[in-house]
Amino acid sequence: MIDDDEFEPQPPRRSMSRRKRVMIPLGLIVAILAIFLLLRTADTDRDEMIAKYGGPNATFADGPAGQRIHYRDQGKRGAPAIILLHGSNASLHTWEPLVKRLGGTWRIVTLDLPGHGLTGGTPDKDYSADGMIAAIDVVAAKLGLDHFVLGGNSMGGWVAWRYALAEPARVDALLLLDAAGMPLRKGEKRPESNIGFRVLEYPFGRWLATQITPRMLVEQSLRGSVAKQAIVDDAMIDRYWELLHFPGNREATVLRARMDREPAMADRIGAITAPTLILFGKEDRLINATAAQTFHDRIAGSEVVLFDGIGHLPMEEAPDATARAIADFLTRRLAAPPPAAGPETR
Repeated sequence: MIDDDEFEPQPPRRSMSRRKRVMIPLGLIVAILAIFLLLRTADTDRDEMIAKYGGPNATFADGPAGQRIHYRDQGKRGAPAIILLHGSNASLHTWEPLVKRLGGTWRIVTLDLPGHGLTGGTPDKDYSADGMIAAIDVVAAKLGLDHFVLGGNSMGGWVAWRYALAEPARVDALLLLDAAGMPLRKGEKRPESNIGFRVLEYPFGRWLATQITPRMLVEQSLRGSVAKQAIVDDAMIDRYWELLHFPGNREATVLRARMDREPAMADRIGAITAPTLILFGKEDRLINATAAQTFHDRIAGSEVVLFDGIGHLPMEEAPDATARAIADFLTRRLAAPPPAAGPETR
């Protein structure tokens, strides 16, 4: 007998292989899309973040280009003012340890620069040095400050020395804490940086950074930035993570990563005449600590302080030593000159 099944028509092998070639990639696309949607991080709620990280008395200064700059005005009223600028992807909270230590003597003004913290994205999307300088002027005008000590960390240090070049008459003294903007010294290699900044070096990484910002990545970036690991606690990680996806901040991060930092401006830094303190952690893995010497070589009369065992955030890793160094420097360099000698009396 002959089995009738032998005469049933079989699907062409070519048709089945074609179907596999279509279905397998389609399945991969669907899986990737599902993973992307699962990991995608939405912006945080603006009002919720202002309540959590600004408190009921959060203050904002409105600028002419539609900016709404978040700032804090703390310390001793009537005392000389210090304006402090945070680094990339940080916020004014990074200065709170210094506010506690210096606020009894100085008026301390801190602000969230455009594209950061509770300021968030700005309508003009100007995250260049000029855009940051404009934000300083907005806050200074709101507070009636026509001159002040200006300090900054990392990107904030870059903005600070750029401001000192643009507005020299307004800067009484300059504080550069692990500041950015100096070229590598001869024979040097770029520092290893942290994972967050390395991701931003690539076009796909920059796009991904606007969509997916896992808390784990923020923690790894923080730990890669500091030498004193004990300062990286859950509250710090949450603050950086939640404020990173405050509306507009991730887009600003990507725009800054593509921005021309105008390296030629470093050749002009010798024009700074304000008393300048250069303070670096020797274990900085984002900016070579040798940049402190480059700043010192180029700014006449500047002073350098280097901290052993400290990384990129000396104001948080070593707040006592940082505050002492700043207080000593400002006390010496901004001391009132002796009164002019008058005519002798007999």
